[in-house]
Amino acid sequence: MRDLDVKILRAMRTRGHTPAVERAARLLGKAGNNGAGWFLAGAALAAADRPRRSAWGVAAALGPAAIGLNFGIKLIVKRPRPVLKGLPPLGGAPSSLSFPSAHSTSSFAVATAMTRIDRRAAVAFVPAVAISAGRPYLGMHYPSDVAVGVVLGTALGLAVPLPRRREEPLPPKEETP
Repeated sequence: MRDLDVKILRAMRTRGHTPAVERAARLLGKAGNNGAGWFLAGAALAAADRPRRSAWGVAAALGPAAIGLNFGIKLIVKRPRPVLKGLPPLGGAPSSLSFPSAHSTSSFAVATAMTRIDRRAAVAFVPAVAISAGRPYLGMHYPSDVAVGVVLGTALGLAVPLPRRREEPLPPKEETP
């Protein structure tokens, strides 16, 4: 399994690299740091959708919470980040630990929770996939780190309790004489 992981990682580090794609992958990685981009997206949806404000708030908080849970797993597993001779990583990281990918965990947790709130939010899986794919592309994670992060994040997004939609009160009924 490790050989396959390294082969896929090497392919992702040597194919499809252009300055524009690398810049986009770095930008998406920064947006995914600490679940901040996901927090902002959830907060914006909470502000815009009063009846489901509390559910969107839970989804917003899930990004940073998933990062915290993920870091706990990293401390237990202690897998170092990949090192490929002649292919240094194209980004920085807050720790030297790799497994699982926190970016993937938080992205899929929030995208899954958002989709449970409103099916139209399934569009959130587009940046979730791009952020996740960017991690091995930049040399920050093994593909298996990302795969486990996706599974963990999806499970979190399905498991988190979401408040029900708050119904707007009906106007008082007029009495007829």
